Amino acid sequence: MKQMSLTTKIIIALILGAVVGLGLNIFSPELFEYFNAYLFNPVGKFFINIISMLVVPIVLFSIILGTAGLGDPKKLGRIGLKTILFFLVTTAIAIVIAMTIAIVISPGTKGEFDLSNATFTAAEAPPVGNTLLNIIPKNPFAALMEGNMLQVIAMSVLIGFALTALGKKTKGILDLVEQGNELMMYLVHLVMKLAPYGTFGLIATAVGSQGLSAMKAMILYMVVVVIALLIHGMVTYGGAVYFLAKKNPIWFLKGFAPAMAVAFSTSSSSATLPLSMETAQENLGVRESISSFVQPLGATINMDGTAIMQGVATIFIAQVYGVDLTSVEMLTVVLTAVLASIGTAGVPGVGLIMLAMVLSSVSLPVEGIGLILGIDRLLDMARTALNTSGDAACALIISEQEKRREAKSKS
Repeated sequence: MKQMSLTTKIIIALILGAVVGLGLNIFSPELFEYFNAYLFNPVGKFFINIISMLVVPIVLFSIILGTAGLGDPKKLGRIGLKTILFFLVTTAIAIVIAMTIAIVISPGTKGEFDLSNATFTAAEAPPVGNTLLNIIPKNPFAALMEGNMLQVIAMSVLIGFALTALGKKTKGILDLVEQGNELMMYLVHLVMKLAPYGTFGLIATAVGSQGLSAMKAMILYMVVVVIALLIHGMVTYGGAVYFLAKKNPIWFLKGFAPAMAVAFSTSSSSATLPLSMETAQENLGVRESISSFVQPLGATINMDGTAIMQGVATIFIAQVYGVDLTSVEMLTVVLTAVLASIGTAGVPGVGLIMLAMVLSSVSLPVEGIGLILGIDRLLDMARTALNTSGDAACALIISEQEKRREAKSKS
């Protein structure tokens, strides 16, 4: 008998969670409150917590290995600059697309929501300048303990650079990092087996808490996110592959499809990383040295799908609460979401935590995240497929540019 795939299990769990949550909400609200307190909510939170536990070591090990694998410091600087520039520009484009579609379709105005229990005190958002200055940690151990992703990335790049410079002297440390990375990947695959149960708990809580009146707006929210993901994938990434890598976007999609399917199933850029690197190298012809740096880095900081979610969610929550965002506030959302997406690690659920930073930047209620928490599980799968394809597109572009650069220097 053929074993059911993880994707199928997650979709079944999502449907069951929605049916159970909605059914209890309609026929027995008191029973829903009981099950939500002792089953749905604890199961959902447990899944998110156990995934969040793995974030920091995954980022630390993968970025060290990616940096150390690149070699030449000059090449590291050139490729690193191109990579980060590509990620920043595409992320900004992604959130602009997302906000534009959300404003046009206005999903938050299509339903009725019970917001009477929401209490919120706006926290002051950190200035963008401070965020950039604080990338270098004063205490690297504190950065690890606090889960400050930008600081962990900076520290990891420096360690990887040092391992490259010292060579054989630190081979034992490099081997240890490789083993640590393998251990983290194993744990991620292990934890993802719990995904269907976490999905059931999260969607049951979300649907059961809001009821039938909010379902129309929630479904429309999902449609808006999916439309934005498709447009960004086809136009932004497809255009970049065509104009910068001089390759056919259809060829790119066909070649990278196996990795995208796994990314969709696992909903984790980090868990998909080994396969996505192998697929990019074998099917797309990306150089191993470039793939080993760009794709692990992208799995950590290239979160265009997450930025799209943050853009749509911000407009959606503003509409639900009846808040009209000014043009200055929308620009603030774009800038904050770009920085937030960079600091989002490539595992499920963390993007929702970073969404709180975006909402706070324009004084929107963080409690609004609860409106999208459950349905975000399925969207997270689609976002991850987009994120991994963006990492591969960047790696392909840089690899092809490096090939042309070398051919030109020889001629």
